[in-house]
Amino acid sequence: MSENLFTSFKQSIDSYSLPERFTFPFYYQPHPLCLLAAKQLQQHLETQTQWQHNFGLTGDKETAIGKMFGVLLVQNKHNEIGYLSAFSGKMADKNHLPKFVPPVFDMLVEDDFFMVGQAELNQLSDQIKKREKNPHILAREQILNAELDASAVQIKLHRERMIAGRKLRKFKRISADSELNSDDFLQLKQQLSKESIQQKNQLRDLTLYWNDRIEQAEHKLHQLTDEIDALKQQRKERSVSLQQRLFDQYNFLNQNGVEKNVGDIFKDTTQLVPPAGAGECATPKLLQYAFQHEMRPLAMAEFWWGEPPKSAIRKHRNFYGACQGKCKPILEHMLQGIELDENPLLTNPAAGKTLDVVYQDDVMLVINKPAEFLSVPGKNIEDSVYLRMKQRFPSATGPLIVHRLDMSTSGLMVIALSKGVHKKLQQQFIHRTVKKRYIALLEGNLQQDEGIIDLPIRVDLDDRPRQLVCYEHGKAAKTKWRVIERKENQTKVYFEPVTGRTHQLRVHAAHVKGLNMSIVGDDLYGTQANRLHLHAESLELAHPITKEPMSFQVAAEF
Repeated sequence: MSENLFTSFKQSIDSYSLPERFTFPFYYQPHPLCLLAAKQLQQHLETQTQWQHNFGLTGDKETAIGKMFGVLLVQNKHNEIGYLSAFSGKMADKNHLPKFVPPVFDMLVEDDFFMVGQAELNQLSDQIKKREKNPHILAREQILNAELDASAVQIKLHRERMIAGRKLRKFKRISADSELNSDDFLQLKQQLSKESIQQKNQLRDLTLYWNDRIEQAEHKLHQLTDEIDALKQQRKERSVSLQQRLFDQYNFLNQNGVEKNVGDIFKDTTQLVPPAGAGECATPKLLQYAFQHEMRPLAMAEFWWGEPPKSAIRKHRNFYGACQGKCKPILEHMLQGIELDENPLLTNPAAGKTLDVVYQDDVMLVINKPAEFLSVPGKNIEDSVYLRMKQRFPSATGPLIVHRLDMSTSGLMVIALSKGVHKKLQQQFIHRTVKKRYIALLEGNLQQDEGIIDLPIRVDLDDRPRQLVCYEHGKAAKTKWRVIERKENQTKVYFEPVTGRTHQLRVHAAHVKGLNMSIVGDDLYGTQANRLHLHAESLELAHPITKEPMSFQVAAEF
């Protein structure tokens, strides 16, 4: 391939400083030159006419598909500074489009093994669907279920008769013990024993009878379903084989020229196998092209363009880190030997910060947690509210932490100094008798005055710790909200969470079906600022010992 995908800047960049280290791809502020490259690429997207894709910016939003785009600041072998562009997945139903780097492997090539294999799998699926519609299958399933039900009823009735017979025989033995002579009593016992054996034999014969009927019904059903099961097994085996062959085509380079396929990259991870779409994201494509063409990567940035997806939160033109699930193992290989910006997740955000005590007695505390302060120890950082409380109250027992706040959220937290008190306080949270109110500053002018958001939430398995809206697997999440003030294209609101899901208020604020306005400073669902403008302002609960009502309030510092 030629180097025609290397794009020069339209303006002089002499006043810009080059990055000292490559971007830490999972959490970053875009370098000024990446911002400039992204701006040029966005202008291209707005003006190009070579291909058509519905991003939802104009026209039909129902069929719109937004896209993640990436820019890679590079130095080519002539020491020129420019950038490369890429999109994630396919766009306009194609993998190759002018100006954008190609995929690591193009699975859309007609008559290639993948498209042929997919067609074969589709044919098998069609055959399975056709056979599953056979009305005789349903009829035989109904017959089998009827036999199973009848068998269960008949055997249950007989067991009940056996229990009743056992009780009657016991009564007869006890009554006869004092009334009959030894010979007559022995004769009675033998008779009762024969009755018991007879009932057991009847149960055996009844079980054999129904087992035989059920086996016949199953055999007739399997005559129709065995072929379907064989087709399903054939489809499964072919799918696994096709997937493995596909993994073998995705070979990723690093600056040392070491090549590794995606299957080998993921085999030592907790996932073991690559998730769907691994290797199709923008940044791996960009790095692959750069290494193939002797370009030195300097910095990267990814931005969303178009309508947001239905589940995850993406805002038009906003920048996002590379995804953890699909990209992290791949990028760890591709960026080997390249000096990166510091990982902010390894820096203790609580260093130098203190916990203000709002209330304290012999059994509990209420504290005001600063923003960027962990509630409990994290994977890489131990400093947290839990650790500070453990150090301050070494004789305290139990978990201490009654409820949590997100690291970036400030405000009121309850601490229990004993296991028993912790249980009593936590019960109030579980039964939702605790009243919590948060204050937040939103990006934008919210038109309505109040309302309720009801959107189920679950973790984004491909991009932890982000959460997404999911009606199939998400946990119920409900939030009441009310506007306090509108000023300078920002809206201050009260949030009253009915449930307490991870990132609930942040997701409910930012999601298109929620308020569609990110909280100011939300680095996961919006844009970074000096801090996340979300504060747990007030708390009402009952004292765990005296049962007296308690109320606390601490104003937000924003």
